[in-house]
Amino acid sequence: MALPAITPYPMPAPDELPANRVDWKVDPSRAVLLVHDLQNYFLSAYDRTASPVPELLSHVAELKRRADRLAIPVVHTAQPGGQSPAERGLQQDFWGPGLPDDAEAAAIAPEIGPAPAETVLTKWKYSAFVRTDLLERLREQGRDQLIITGVYAHIGVLMTACDAWMQDIQAFVVADAVADFSADDHAMALRWAAGKCAVVTTTEGVFADDVR
Repeated sequence: MALPAITPYPMPAPDELPANRVDWKVDPSRAVLLVHDLQNYFLSAYDRTASPVPELLSHVAELKRRADRLAIPVVHTAQPGGQSPAERGLQQDFWGPGLPDDAEAAAIAPEIGPAPAETVLTKWKYSAFVRTDLLERLREQGRDQLIITGVYAHIGVLMTACDAWMQDIQAFVVADAVADFSADDHAMALRWAAGKCAVVTTTEGVFADDVR
């Protein structure tokens, strides 16, 4: 199965977000900003001129600017192109061969492309913690919060948030800095995250309590 063609849909508004079960707040000294799989290949399923993509990229770029100002590390994940069936594993059965062996398709979107000081992790499975050293990096830096942005909300974003919870890492899913296959999938991911493993917030809300 290839990626679906995604019909444009509006980003969720703040008053449409689910209620959170916990009241965690982002602490810049504890947090890492994760930019999840914002590669040209995954964005090619959208009309990049139509919602939710312009808002997605604009909000991620804004969060990166704030993270830089607050000395919050930024980590990107990127899946490699031209994976072998052995490297794909069961993803092959669900999604086919994945990214082609093409540098442009595998590249991170230029609007939010990694700055020299930012980390890019090679990612293999839904969760950014699987077969990477993301957890080790968090532990080494004494950080236990993960602000999650990117695509797709009900797949990798949600699985990463759940994995963070299982490692006692507080996850924050930024509702208007993630995107999905549809408005329904997007809303489902936010509901599940808010009820089971994360705080669902907005671009404006992530650092609302920081006065620096």
